[in-house]
Parts: sequence; structure tokens; C-alpha cells
Amino acid sequence: RPTPQPISRKPICSSGMGNSRASMCGCNTGFSSCHHMPAAASSVTGTPMTFSVFTPEGPGPFPVLLWLSGLTCTEDNFTTKAGAYPSAAEHGMMIVAPDTSPRGDTVANDPSYDLGQGAGFYVDATEEPWKPHFRMESWIIEELIPLIRSGFPADPVKLGVSGHSMGGHGALTLALRHPDVFRSVSAFAPISSPMNCPWGQKAFAAYLGPDRAAWRAHDACELLREGASQAAVDAMRAVPLASDAPLSPAERVAIRLTDAMTRDIDVPDALYDEVRQHFGPQGQIDLVATIAAYNMVSRFLEALEDLARWNHC
Repeated sequence: RPTPQPISRKPICSSGMGNSRASMCGCNTGFSSCHHMPAAASSVTGTPMTFSVFTPEGPGPFPVLLWLSGLTCTEDNFTTKAGAYPSAAEHGMMIVAPDTSPRGDTVANDPSYDLGQGAGFYVDATEEPWKPHFRMESWIIEELIPLIRSGFPADPVKLGVSGHSMGGHGALTLALRHPDVFRSVSAFAPISSPMNCPWGQKAFAAYLGPDRAAWRAHDACELLREGASQAAVDAMRAVPLASDAPLSPAERVAIRLTDAMTRDIDVPDALYDEVRQHFGPQGQIDLVATIAAYNMVSRFLEALEDLARWNHC
């Protein structure tokens, strides 16, 4: 294996530790150094929660990849085994790797490896004894991501999510359930349809109860199958857009930009500022190009239909 060439950055990997399970995060690879920050107890899970953060050298802001690990893993597995940090340092990217569940003597557990501590499945449990602490979705969305954005040189918009196995399931479902939060999603060998495999059936029955209808909201295949609701489709047809339309803030801004580009041609600077806030500079360019290309093709097809009607006459 060739020896990696030295690089100028000296990235740091921080590990938020809520207990003494590990004293070093073990990511000293020549490309990074490690230190620990004490982590405050989570108000969402009611327990200390742990995570590791890899930060390249420099002022930032850096794009962030949230990595979700699989069954039995902790925040240290990716940190010590993936070998991703040299590439992250080269490309100026932060990597955040949270633990896979709440932990502690007072936290519910199960003797099997695929349920309980180390197997949170990135859902908010609704059933006892898991309900008090197993709220991984809310912890990630409501606490961890805001903490990373406020406490580290993280880009407030450029956040992607990825994961492996159970973590791949988490990445897919969190991105589908929270489209305004994540700019990209990918997964390695994910549990892509937990409703139809023993691991998912066991965990969903324990955490979410016996009603399979409740499981669908946490199954990536079911979420993709459902797509946009009919209410959302109907709302997008309304002009002007209703204030109570079931659309995210980013979707509302995208629709307003589409209307401005299509109906008015001229787009106000204030609207461009809103688009940039939701999608970032590159996302703004991509969105404008997509709308423009669609409008161009639509007008071309309309012209062809008109020409065909004229020739027929």
C-alpha cells in the first residue's frame, strides 16, 4: 500500500464524551489529532450522548458529512476504521459520527445485539421501555445538528448524510423525512426496507409498536413509494400559494423562484437572497439552471405543437 503523501492541513478530531467508555478516540493517523470535549446531557434523550467530529485545519466554514453507523457500533467505529479523514482533510470537509443509541445503566437494553443499546435504528420510540430515552431522530435533528453548526466552523447549508447498514437506513429515512436539512444522501449496504427484514421487524415492533402503518414512516422504500402527498401537489397548483400549504420553507422558495422566472422573467434580488439561504450558492445556480432548462424545453415543445397544428391546417 503506498504511503500517503503529507498534506498541509492539520485536522482535529473531537469526540464529545458523555461517559468514560473511551479515553481516546484513536484517530491519530498522521493526518489528524484527537481531543475530547465534555458533552452535556441531552434534553431529548435524557442521557449524555456521544459523537466524534473531524475538523480540517482552516477557518471554514466547511461542508459537513453526517455519518451514521450500524448495529453494535459507537461513534468510534468510523473514526478508527474508515480511513476517511485524509481525504476529508484534502477536500476540506468535516465529518460528524454520532453514537448509535443512548447508553447508561438506567437506559433500557436487550441481551441481543440488534435491539437496545447500540441499535437505536434512528427512530423516536413510542413504546415502553424504550420511549423515555430512545429518541435518536429528534436528538440528531433537534440537538446534534444545531450543536455542530453553532460550535464548529460548519457551513450552515452544506450538510450531507450517509451511513452503513442500520446507519444507511437512518441516512435514507432522515433525508427523506427532513428534506430541508440535508443537501445530499447516500448509503452503503443499507437496511433499505426494514419492514420486510427480520432486523427491522424486530426493532420496529419493539420501538414503534405492532401497528405496521406506523412503521411506513421509517421505511425508505415506503417513503419513496408515497412521494409527495396529494395535498402538496394540489397546493403547488394554487396561484398564489396558500399560506397553509403543506410544503417546506425550501419548497416554497423554489416555487416562488419558478413563478418569478416563468411569469415575470425578472427575479427580485430579495428572492435570490432567500434562495441562497436555503440552497447555498451552488444550489442556487443548479435550481435556476433547472428551471430555465425546463422552461426552454416546454416552450420548444409548445412551439412544435403549434407548428404541427399550422401544417395540418
